Amino acid sequence: MSVAIIACRAQIGLEAPSVCVEVSLGSGLPTFTIVGLPATVVKESKDRVRAALINSNFEFPAGRITVNLSPADIPKRGGRFDLPIALGILLASGQIKTHLPQAARTTSCEFYGELGLSGELKPVGGLLLAAAHAARDGNEMLIPRGSADEVRVLLRAAASPPVREDTPQTGVLVVRAAEHLLDVCNHVSGTEVLPPLAPSSASLIAHGDGALDLRDVRGQVQAKRALTIAAAGGHSLLMLGPPGIGKSMLAMRLPTLLPPMTDAEALEVAAIASASAAGFNAESFGRRPVRTPHHTASAVSLIGGGTRARPGEVSLAHHGVLFLDELLEYDRRALEALREPMESGVVCVSRAAMQARYPAEFLLVAAMNPCPCGRYGDNTGNCRCTPAQVAQYRGRISAPLLDRFDIHLELPRVDLSDFDDSALLGESSTTVAARVARAREIQIARQGKCNARLTDAQIGRFCTADKEGRAILDRAMKMLGFSARARQRIVKLARTIADLQCAEVVGVSHVSEAVMYRTLDRPPQ
Repeated sequence: MSVAIIACRAQIGLEAPSVCVEVSLGSGLPTFTIVGLPATVVKESKDRVRAALINSNFEFPAGRITVNLSPADIPKRGGRFDLPIALGILLASGQIKTHLPQAARTTSCEFYGELGLSGELKPVGGLLLAAAHAARDGNEMLIPRGSADEVRVLLRAAASPPVREDTPQTGVLVVRAAEHLLDVCNHVSGTEVLPPLAPSSASLIAHGDGALDLRDVRGQVQAKRALTIAAAGGHSLLMLGPPGIGKSMLAMRLPTLLPPMTDAEALEVAAIASASAAGFNAESFGRRPVRTPHHTASAVSLIGGGTRARPGEVSLAHHGVLFLDELLEYDRRALEALREPMESGVVCVSRAAMQARYPAEFLLVAAMNPCPCGRYGDNTGNCRCTPAQVAQYRGRISAPLLDRFDIHLELPRVDLSDFDDSALLGESSTTVAARVARAREIQIARQGKCNARLTDAQIGRFCTADKEGRAILDRAMKMLGFSARARQRIVKLARTIADLQCAEVVGVSHVSEAVMYRTLDRPPQ
C-alpha cells in the first residue's frame, strides 16, 4: 500500500483552513472512495479525475483508491480538489515522481484546480483567500491559468498591511499557473518547471470613469450638503420626498465623493467578493463597491447566509455604499435584520456545521416616498392620502431602525428655475471629494476611524461640544423627544460638520445643523 499527500485549502467564510489530500492505493476490488465531509461536487470528482487521467495517457489504478480530505470535520466544497486528488493518485501509483527541491514539494506547495474530462485545468473561485493564507504560511501555490488574474492583485499588494486584525497578513508568495494536468505533472517531476507568475502591472487602485458627477443634480442644495457630510463621516442617510426629485441621482453620486480605498481596504473588499456567489472580478478591483439590491430582496440576501453561509449585500458593500431604493417596499424582516450590522459593522452567519464572520462597514443610503401615493407634502396638492394612511405607511419602518440613520433628509420638489441653463450647477464631485478627503484625514489622524464608527467612550473623548452647543442639544432632546441613541448620533454628526470646516471644537452652529437632520424622528403633522 502506498500513500501520497497533497496540500490544498478549503473555504469557510473568509477563512481558508489547510486541507491535506491523502491518497491511498491498496489491493482488492476496484473502488474509489472519498471521505472527510465532501460535498456532492467533491464526490463527483471521481468521474472527472478518472476521465482526465485516461485522456492524458495515464493509467487509472485498478484497485482500492481511498482519498481522505483531512481534517475530517471541515466541510469540503467545490471543484478545487480535483487536481490534488489526480496528482495524489499519480504519485501514489508511481506514474510520476517528484524531483523538486524540498521547499516546492507537494506538502509545502498547494495545488488547486477543477479538471475537465480531457485534463485541462478550469478556474475555481475563492483563490484570493487561499493565496493570502498561503502567503502567511510561506507556501507556494499552483493554480489554473484562468484564475491567475485573481491572485495577481495579491502579488501586486503583497507588502500592504491589513486594516483589520482578522485579515491574514500577506508576505512573499510564489504562484505558478498551468493550463493542463500534464503541465502540472511535468512541473512536479522536474521535467519542465513552471515559471512564477509576475505581479499585475496595472495600478492597484482603480478610479471611476467620471461618468457621474454631483453637478448633474439640479437644485437640492441642502441634499448635496447632507451628501457631503455623509461621505465625510461615513454617516447613514435616509432621504424622503415625492417621486422624481433626484433621490436616486443623489445616492448614485455619493461614491464619487468618497476618497480612494487603501491597498489593504481593496484587498478586504476583493476577499469578500471572492467568497461570494458571483466571485471576484479583477476589473473592479480597487473601486469602492456600490450595491443596489431590489426591494424584493430577502433577509438572507441582504445579511448573508444560505447553506454555504455566503456574504450578503451588507458585506459586499464593505467600505462602499449600500443603496436601498423604495425602502418601505422591502420586507419588514429584511429591514429589521439591518439593525445589528449598522451598529457593529460585522455579520456572523451561523449554521449547524459552520460559522462565518464577515465585515460589514458600509455607508447605508435609503430613499422612500412620504406616503402611499408619494405626493404628501408636495406643493402640487395632489395627495389624497389621509393622515392615518400616511402614519400607517411610514410605520413600515420601525423606530429602532429609523433611529440608526444619522441623517434624515426631506427633499422638496425641484424648482423650474433650476433647469435654466444660466443657473449655477454647483460644485463638481471632484471639488467636494477634495473637501471630504481632508475631513477624513483629520478623523483618521485624531481617532483612526471615521466619526460614524466611534464608540460611546470615544464620543465622549473626541466629540464633546462647547457649552452653547450642549445647551442647544439638551433643549432639542427635551422639545423633540430624541432618544439616547439619537443624541449620540447627533454628536457624531456635529463632529463631522466641524471637521469639514477644520474646526477643533464642536460649536453651536455644528450642533444646530446636526439637529436639523433629525426631522423624521417626529411624526408627520
